[in-house]
Amino acid sequence: MGLTSWNRRGFLGSVAMAASALLMPRRSTATNRTTAGDTGLSGFGQSGSPYEELGVTTVINAQGTMTMLGGSLIRPEVEVVMAQASRHFVNIPDLEEAAGRRIAEMLKLPDGYGALVTSGAAAAMQSGLAGILTGDNEFFIKQLPDLTGMKSEVILQKSHRNPFDHQLRATGVKLIEIETRDQLRVAVNERTAMMHFSNFASEAGQIKADEWAKLAKEYKVPCFNDAAADTPPVSHLWDYTNMGYDLVAFSGGKAIRGPQCAGLLIGRKDLVRYALLNNSPHEDTLGRGQKVGKEEILGMIKALELYLNEDHDALRKEWQDRLDLISREITRIPGVSTSFFTPDIANHVPHMRITWDARIPLTPQQVAQSLRNSRPAIVIGGGEGKPGLTMNSFMLQPDEDQAVADRLAHILRDHSA
Repeated sequence: MGLTSWNRRGFLGSVAMAASALLMPRRSTATNRTTAGDTGLSGFGQSGSPYEELGVTTVINAQGTMTMLGGSLIRPEVEVVMAQASRHFVNIPDLEEAAGRRIAEMLKLPDGYGALVTSGAAAAMQSGLAGILTGDNEFFIKQLPDLTGMKSEVILQKSHRNPFDHQLRATGVKLIEIETRDQLRVAVNERTAMMHFSNFASEAGQIKADEWAKLAKEYKVPCFNDAAADTPPVSHLWDYTNMGYDLVAFSGGKAIRGPQCAGLLIGRKDLVRYALLNNSPHEDTLGRGQKVGKEEILGMIKALELYLNEDHDALRKEWQDRLDLISREITRIPGVSTSFFTPDIANHVPHMRITWDARIPLTPQQVAQSLRNSRPAIVIGGGEGKPGLTMNSFMLQPDEDQAVADRLAHILRDHSA
């Protein structure tokens, strides 16, 4: 019979109360704890701190939207919509198509473009390429990663090779590396299925994002842009389709603050449809294991709606203000300096670089480890190939900027000559 009425009421009541608590300003980390009386739970979770019940240390995230840390924190409104979704059964392919139409309308995509909610940007990459390879051919869909009878090569710039290539290689394709425009022209042949672009590596290659799309059109080859972490700015959600990319992947669980296990595949309607045919819930497909639930699909729509309506300038100021607070605290220590920058692509938010001179005989790795050993743990980035440490603040919760400042100042001061 499914959930009892008591369980449904208890679950939905818990979600609503949690959402209300999250919507209120939080004064300290301790006050965010939900008690057993608040949730109505017994057993696991009744303390309001299930991570502590498991002995897992929670993290203050000063590094950014890292999948290893759980991406981002979903909004309370998204939790409520996901709870609503959990109360009913629905035909998943029908839901995916309806969600795709709504997302295309929200993003004002060009005519002939649609969207698909996937289980993250990595799944969008794999299913998008799979759809290009198979079209709607049922035999080919079942045959992957055996590419007999299909195109078999994907071209990308050598500087764009990265661990996410695995999603492409899982389809069975061969990756063809090029560095110059002339090499690209020679590489395109009858076996070429797609031209792939890793957006975060844009500056590393000779061919930039806009030119890559133009060349793909010239050679009549579908082109894909992996823009997983490339919001903000919010305009990136439509910039690359307007450039002419046939498919674009975004993470749903990063700056958009949707479900961590959700992503977006945006692109030509025919290719989006083929991607769905290669994905869960369809049986005997390469993407069957990349399940995205009804809760994540609806949660992604709500998260996107909220993200589009945010005051992004105000958010950017808030993030910079947090960094300024930390900077003021730690630069009181002799020898400590800070500087600010914003990456052009990927995590395009205010960052702060922290350096210190010989008066503090610690390496950046030692400081980072001391922060990780804190309770809660504080995770901060490396120097991005430069001296010192690098952090951003857009994943910090209220009052955590002060917690980072206090702990970092304590470590640096204790080792100051």
